[in-house]
Amino acid sequence: MGTVFQIIFNEISAAEISQLPTLLQLEVFNEFQVTPADLEKLDGERFGQLEREGKKLYRYRARDLRIYFEVTDDHSVLVHRVLNKNTFQDFLYRANLPMSEDEALSQSKQFWKLIEEGENAQRV
Repeated sequence: MGTVFQIIFNEISAAEISQLPTLLQLEVFNEFQVTPADLEKLDGERFGQLEREGKKLYRYRARDLRIYFEVTDDHSVLVHRVLNKNTFQDFLYRANLPMSEDEALSQSKQFWKLIEEGENAQRV
C-alpha cells in the first residue's frame, strides 16, 4: 500500500467528527487513510481535488461525509472540515448548478470561508 500520511485534525474538524455516533467515527477513521499514490491519481469517487487561487484542497468521501484536507509541507494530512454530503446537495439544488459537487464548491465563496475557518483553527 505504501506510505500513509499522518492525519491531523484541527479543533473544528475534530468537533465535527465527534458529533457522529461512535461506531461511525471508528468506521471513518478506519477507512480514511491517505497515501501519496491516492493523491497522484484521483479517482473522483473517493478522492477529489478543488482549487482556488492556486490553493489545492482535497476531498475524501466516506459514506455520507466529505472530509476536506490539505497536504502540508511536512507531508501530513491536515483536515480542515468534516461535513455531511446533504449540506452540499442542498446547496447545489438551490443554486441549480449543472456541474459536479467539486466544481461547484471550488467556485463557492461560502465553502472557502468554511475552509478558511478550519485553516485558522488550532490543531489538536
